[in-house]
Amino acid sequence: MAELAPDAEIGLMPAAQLAAMIAAKKISPVEATAAIIARVERLDPELNAFVKLDAEGAMAAARQAEAAVMRGDELGPLHGLTVTIKDVTAAKGLPLERGSLAHKGEIAAADAPVTARMRDAGAIVLGKTTTSEFGWTAVSRSPASGITHNPWKKGMNAGASSAGAAAAAGAGFGALHQGSDGAGSVRLPGHFSGIVGFKPGFGRVPYAPPGNNDYMSHIGPDCRTVADAALMFHVMAGHHHLDFTTLDGVLDARPEKLVASVKGLRVAYSPDLGLARVDPEVAELVAAAARKFEELGAIVQEVPTPWAAPGPEIVRGMWSAHMGAYVHLLPEWADKMDPGLVACITSALDMKATDYVALRGRKHLYSMACNAWFEDWDLLLTPAASVAAFPVERLAPEHWPEPEWDWLSWAEFSHPFNMAQNPAISVPCGLTPSGLPVGLQIVGRRTDDLGVLRAAMAFEAAGPWLPGPAPAAHG
Repeated sequence: MAELAPDAEIGLMPAAQLAAMIAAKKISPVEATAAIIARVERLDPELNAFVKLDAEGAMAAARQAEAAVMRGDELGPLHGLTVTIKDVTAAKGLPLERGSLAHKGEIAAADAPVTARMRDAGAIVLGKTTTSEFGWTAVSRSPASGITHNPWKKGMNAGASSAGAAAAAGAGFGALHQGSDGAGSVRLPGHFSGIVGFKPGFGRVPYAPPGNNDYMSHIGPDCRTVADAALMFHVMAGHHHLDFTTLDGVLDARPEKLVASVKGLRVAYSPDLGLARVDPEVAELVAAAARKFEELGAIVQEVPTPWAAPGPEIVRGMWSAHMGAYVHLLPEWADKMDPGLVACITSALDMKATDYVALRGRKHLYSMACNAWFEDWDLLLTPAASVAAFPVERLAPEHWPEPEWDWLSWAEFSHPFNMAQNPAISVPCGLTPSGLPVGLQIVGRRTDDLGVLRAAMAFEAAGPWLPGPAPAAHG
């Protein structure tokens, strides 16, 4: 790999370390922000993680942050740190195009709750990152922004729909990147891009307006380390009046308060949930990761997951039904939309309301069965996805059937925990022989976000699991 440029020290620095340096006046927010902007301007033309880099706005915010440091103001936990916002989440004055030409030029009138909370904590919004069109697929391309490349290999899928967030994290465009996850869209980019993708339990982080997909969408961080993800989660989480689904109560997820341990935990391991096809190169790395949990003191057992069997049929029906909400765009925009999305939308047009209500009832029973099963287990380990990165022009790898729209065929491990609403995280567990990352998924009980973060921190510390920064971080 090429040598890292001088600005990589800032771009790849963990969030807490950079925040401490800023507070101690060892580096100014202006210097740090300028270094990250320089990295984005130099490296992103080859990566395409950004819909909009707001260099002017970020530098103005950095100057304000520097002034606060010099005045001796009380500083928030993200003071002077840059963050990126996914282009389905609002950041006032910045694009809100959702990966679609149908929304080209739309500008957000106000911040989403998570954006406002990060600004209130001192964060500097660097810009908006790419997403697949309306977040419909886990492949990193859209008609509005084109291809977002995997930071480990250009031309390969970086994962989606939080494509730009994961690619930016992998390339060292700062520590903190916001994503969202309706069937894996935080964790799958984490898996493909060699970073950490954390989907909090449902209701932990406000999503306003709430997603119109039967409470399956979660907002969470895509970061290079578990500690960075925990810090970002700590700031974003908590009840908000604009999201009636948010939970009361406050979790202290500050990384310095989390004890990284799995000792004595009852940990279930499933290589396939009893139903998924998994490529051998992925399966081998995940099996080795499960063995590492035993070495770390967990009680690990490979067990059946009988609740999982109905999941694929339920999620496919619901996914197409929810995407069917965009049918009103087809008369004007169909020829300018992602063809796979158009196929997904049209696949739902014959569904009756009674069929959907019945499907929704099945989903609730599925969620109940999954969470009842967790009464016997503290954690569940699975692959984050069945495959490593594949060419981004495709919906599936060359050795898998190419679907008309059903990308879910290689993502059977992520959607169950959107339906059952459990916290789940993808943590890198190694590289395939061709040098592509693989993620281990760690799933917890319905509200045990902290347990998932503690376990992920313990596993991460048992590494290193990757040889260093992604190739895209060099140069």
